[in-house]
Amino acid sequence: MFLTELLEPVKTAALAAGTELWQLYQSGNFVQQQKPDQSPVTTADLAANAIIIEHLSKLTPQIPIVSEESVLAPLSQRNQWPRYWLIDPMDGTQEFVARSGDFAVSIALVEHGWPALGVIYWPKHQVFYYATRGNGAYKQDATLTQQINVNQYQAGDCLKIAVSRRQPLQPITNLLQTEQNVDYIALGSCSLKSCFIAEGKADCYLRIGPTGEWDTGAVQVIVEEAGGQILDSEFAPLSYNQRETLANPNFMVLGKASISWQKLIKAKATFRDLRV
Repeated sequence: MFLTELLEPVKTAALAAGTELWQLYQSGNFVQQQKPDQSPVTTADLAANAIIIEHLSKLTPQIPIVSEESVLAPLSQRNQWPRYWLIDPMDGTQEFVARSGDFAVSIALVEHGWPALGVIYWPKHQVFYYATRGNGAYKQDATLTQQINVNQYQAGDCLKIAVSRRQPLQPITNLLQTEQNVDYIALGSCSLKSCFIAEGKADCYLRIGPTGEWDTGAVQVIVEEAGGQILDSEFAPLSYNQRETLANPNFMVLGKASISWQKLIKAKATFRDLRV
């Protein structure tokens, strides 16, 4: 199937999972647990995971599925795959538990080592963000579907930075090269902050701390198709399915590609060594 033919069924899968998440969120009928790495997981994550896997297994039974909430196949097996689904059934589990509503479903199709299709669904607002390689990025709500693009930031403008509600602000402010005018926009899940870059509501998002490839897979193609980029803390591209672990490095979601971001963000060694 072509990417464009896969898009609507994938959106249907994301909607089904997101609807289940929202029902569990509103009812409070979920249990929180801890993973071995001490990150939170809930029975809602697992319910959404089962729904997405069921949909994708029927849609493309020949394509493997990699999920944050499933056992990861060894690299020796994964590196034989020309394509695979990469999913985070609920990006923003902490936001779900904290009752902010800023959590999302994330589904990506990775082809030959790079995301080619991405769908993000935000249940709180019933909003989709999606893209397929070469076809632009879009935002869809109940009344409107529109193509989205990164903000056309100009030197001297107020720099809008998406930040986490759950992490201290100071490590992010320490990364800026200049004392220019900055506006910080607090939001929940990693993927939603990245989508804010794609639709021009913020100019950049600097992520410090542990994430996985499922946190960037879908938004990688969405941000790129909107005119932005996602780079690691050394201003190099991320990689997918290249290591035994799917842990990401610190990374940056950057808007307008022609901006000299290295003049705005401090030396890569400083960024690399920070942790929160």
